[in-house]
Amino acid sequence: MKDFSKDDIQIGVIGAGVMGRGITQLCAASGINVVLMDIELSACESARDFIFSMLQRAVEKGKLSENNFELAKRCISISAKLEELSNCDLIIEAVVEKLDVKQSLFSKLGKLVKKECILVTNTSSLSVTSIAASCEIPERVAGLHFFNPVPLMKLVEVVNAMRSSESVINELVSLVTRLGHTPVIVADTPGFLVNHCGRGLVTEGLRILSEHVTTPDIIDTVMRDCGGFRMGPFELMDLTGLDVTYPATEQIYQQYFHEPRLRPTPLQKNRYEAGLLGRKVGEGFYQYENNEKKLNPAREFPDVNISASFWVSYKCDVLWRNKICELVNQTGCDFDGADKPGKNSIAIVIPLGCDISTAAINEGLNPVNTIGIETLFNMENRIIVMGNPATSTDTINQSVAMITKSGRTASVINDSAGFITQRIIATIINIACEIAQQGIAKPQDIDSGVKTALGYPQGPLAMGDALGPDCVMTILENMQRVYGDMRYRPSPWLRRRAQLGLSLLHEEGQSV
Repeated sequence: MKDFSKDDIQIGVIGAGVMGRGITQLCAASGINVVLMDIELSACESARDFIFSMLQRAVEKGKLSENNFELAKRCISISAKLEELSNCDLIIEAVVEKLDVKQSLFSKLGKLVKKECILVTNTSSLSVTSIAASCEIPERVAGLHFFNPVPLMKLVEVVNAMRSSESVINELVSLVTRLGHTPVIVADTPGFLVNHCGRGLVTEGLRILSEHVTTPDIIDTVMRDCGGFRMGPFELMDLTGLDVTYPATEQIYQQYFHEPRLRPTPLQKNRYEAGLLGRKVGEGFYQYENNEKKLNPAREFPDVNISASFWVSYKCDVLWRNKICELVNQTGCDFDGADKPGKNSIAIVIPLGCDISTAAINEGLNPVNTIGIETLFNMENRIIVMGNPATSTDTINQSVAMITKSGRTASVINDSAGFITQRIIATIINIACEIAQQGIAKPQDIDSGVKTALGYPQGPLAMGDALGPDCVMTILENMQRVYGDMRYRPSPWLRRRAQLGLSLLHEEGQSV
């Protein structure tokens, strides 16, 4: 077998669609000979022209020299005949996502290519093990899951199927590195690493929306301003397209035999069937004009006279309580420092994973005058106010007026166990912990892979360490208690590290 890190090799790419042409461009730009094959030669010709135009654009931007541009063009050949791939050292399949089609193709390839040739599928959702089972030598079959657009998305999941040989996995890691991308070895499980871990953001966002806690634009805004995410779940689904997101979500849920942590919502299916797919059709969770999102007008609150004092619960971390006390004092509003709130005071609670209804009852407070404020995440520009079904309009209006006096924006939401950021981010962390528990990928690879591919502000396990594993445990346990849903049960990986005071990135057998 050749050394894929340095030897001259020839790669065959089957399928001239978006992924096939992206993989071909990446290989050619790295000086590797590649044969792009498709049963329609015209598709290959179109793909080749597109690749040349993209390489020319890279030259114009100063990212590729003229000499390397000419070399890359010479590296690409096209074919409509499978037999012309017989001398390849590696073949990457990027055809339609149908198991029977891929199995038939790999069965033919196994009889066509030399025995040293490595066979790879770029599937994003199918079992690599099932595809490999159709091949006479399943040990030489593995997965290379590239992300779109291939030249720009640096992460590549190297999928270790049930019978993939160690030498094959090592060679693929070397190749991905040679291509200038970042390899991460993952087990052959539904969704692999990135698509599995990415379920937390969208499924919990949809769950919040389906409970009528608030609107998509507020959820997205809160996740950006307070959670530090580049996009909220609904912006992301509109960008990706619900025709991509919904089937992937449903497929992963089904393949995990209805694991509650991965459960989709009926709302997502209904919108998919209604054709509300996102930017590509001009309407999704948002409406679009000329591909630009139309923003809904912000909710307006009356400019009221603040007559109430503000009392802050003592049943929370002293740091969080101090944040709210400082906020009230900063505005010059009256502060109620008594043990219990006065008759005309607004009571502010700071729950973890709990709703305001439960917090008010547990603390013996009048729910009419009780609100919650999220303090666990960024409060510099935006503050989340949450009422309960009994909270009066006057209590909400005065609370918003107080926050506005501090120069910040208030986002008001209905009662929810865990606000918005707590429940979404805790869900993301919990799913990542379960990925670590199942050995799908190493903890460091989980964090680097998810951060690279999904653009999260931190890797999910690092997010958990920043909040504190015991804090994440409390959020999840309280959400499970409020909703009675196994969806929120903490992963053993999280529970054990919270109990032992260990980092979520801590692997078994590491010295402490």
